[in-house]
Amino acid sequence: MKIAAQITLILFVAFGCESQSQPFKNDVTIVGAMRNVMWKGELEGNINLDTIKNKKNLFGLGPVEYLAGEILIIDGISYKSTVVSDTEMRVEETYNINAPFFGYANIPNWKEQTMPNSIRTIQDLEQYLDQSSKSSSRPFMFKVTGIVNNAKIHIVNLPKGSKVSSPDEAHKGQINYQIENELADIIGFFSTDHKAIFTHHDTFLHMHLITNDRKKMGHLDDVTFKPGTIKLYLPKE
Repeated sequence: MKIAAQITLILFVAFGCESQSQPFKNDVTIVGAMRNVMWKGELEGNINLDTIKNKKNLFGLGPVEYLAGEILIIDGISYKSTVVSDTEMRVEETYNINAPFFGYANIPNWKEQTMPNSIRTIQDLEQYLDQSSKSSSRPFMFKVTGIVNNAKIHIVNLPKGSKVSSPDEAHKGQINYQIENELADIIGFFSTDHKAIFTHHDTFLHMHLITNDRKKMGHLDDVTFKPGTIKLYLPKE
């Protein structure tokens, strides 16, 4: 297996929405790069999740190697989702997974804040995080919990043996799933400097959503938050 170099970033982000915000520290490790998968067809795993030594308070996200599913680690528990049909998925707990690119961090404590009711969509959330951290170092990971009125998630499901040389080819076989009026957890990554590395070219965010019953999980493409129910969590130093 090809082992990619790991880059550890020390991050300090101050959010001005609190009267006396203190910077938080968040060590994020990024392995591999999205563009190498999408454009160069490097689909094989660059990391086996079971080799991450410290799994306590671990959070992370990325795709399964050969684009055969999605991965989300939340508070030390690793979930893998795979397509069963156009309407059904399988979500299982396992660390026996390889990923072509992956981001993760150990975050023992979170600082909670109520999300403003004006934050309803992914675009709203992206702007809010961007404006709140202009003078701070990036990237950082965050967590969102609450009820989603509507959400669209996908699971990559590339046919076995496929070759990839473009994003369109990488998304072949991908299945979208709709979620309505469910309590969910979202783990996200924010950066203005990781387009095509860990975020798509048109966004600063990479997020995976898992429902509270842990039966649905995937890459978050679209969402409408239910006002008054949403909490934002940032790593506490």
